[in-house]
Amino acid sequence: MAGLEEHLIERRTFSVRKSKFPNAHIVQSITQQKEVFMHAPLFLRIVFAGTCVALLSVSSMAQKPSVNTGRKLVWEDNFDGDSLDYSKWGVEVNAFGGGNGELQIFTDRKDNIRVEGGNLILEARRDNANIMGTTREYSSGRVRTKNRGDWKYGRIEVRAKLPAGAGLWPAIWMLPTGDKYGGWAKSGEIDIMEFRGQNTNEVLGTLHYGDAWPKNTSSGKEYKLPEGNFTDGFHTFAIEWQAGKMQWFVDGKLVQTQTKWSTTGGAFPAPFDQKFHLLLNLSVGGGFVGPVGANTKFPAQYMIDYVRVYQ
Repeated sequence: MAGLEEHLIERRTFSVRKSKFPNAHIVQSITQQKEVFMHAPLFLRIVFAGTCVALLSVSSMAQKPSVNTGRKLVWEDNFDGDSLDYSKWGVEVNAFGGGNGELQIFTDRKDNIRVEGGNLILEARRDNANIMGTTREYSSGRVRTKNRGDWKYGRIEVRAKLPAGAGLWPAIWMLPTGDKYGGWAKSGEIDIMEFRGQNTNEVLGTLHYGDAWPKNTSSGKEYKLPEGNFTDGFHTFAIEWQAGKMQWFVDGKLVQTQTKWSTTGGAFPAPFDQKFHLLLNLSVGGGFVGPVGANTKFPAQYMIDYVRVYQ
């Protein structure tokens, strides 16, 4: 997402449910084997105990991010309740088109933003919503962690299911909280995941930086699933952000690394050496994604299973 409107407006304002016991299948298998070996000779019991420890250890490792050595979980939302946690999220209400010619109005209505079934749901609707005297053909939702969750470096990880349809534009992205180096994009923007609803097997990861708009620049690349689509089930999108290095992951696979960027506001690794906050939104139309397709179905849901930050 190009974050220009943050500075134009604010200087204006496989779907598997989460388990409380992620190793439950291992524990059940061990329990079944235990009954078989209960009366076995001592040496078999020793072998069995060692196997149990190994299985649990491997399973525990599988639950962790692919590259997370030495990091601790510092922030998370698993959306387990029935309402948005406002200590973690703010809701944006505007009809400014995101600086990208988008067609939606972002609202705080439950029609567009709600927590339901263990997920945050951002829902785009074709309902001619009227907010404070402004009417748009489409409505949708955007949330952000600004001043509630702001981080410099770490792993930011989101598990989500994306909506299909030409003109739908879900995103996971980050903006600087303090604009240390100046207005967009001198202070940078991190796009962890962007998706064009007409290209259902492809996502993009991008950095925006350089000079103030329109002299800004960007770098990034797309990633295509080897099989299936991002609309078929939940997938995990992550970035690992270090001083002078950014890495993008999809379902634990490293798909991109960047080590070169710049800003007229400061020396490398600026602008990506300050605190950023997270944004999640579902846009409709705009320059990046193009017009809404005749066959695009509404309402369309962008479903977020969890957000986790490790440092």
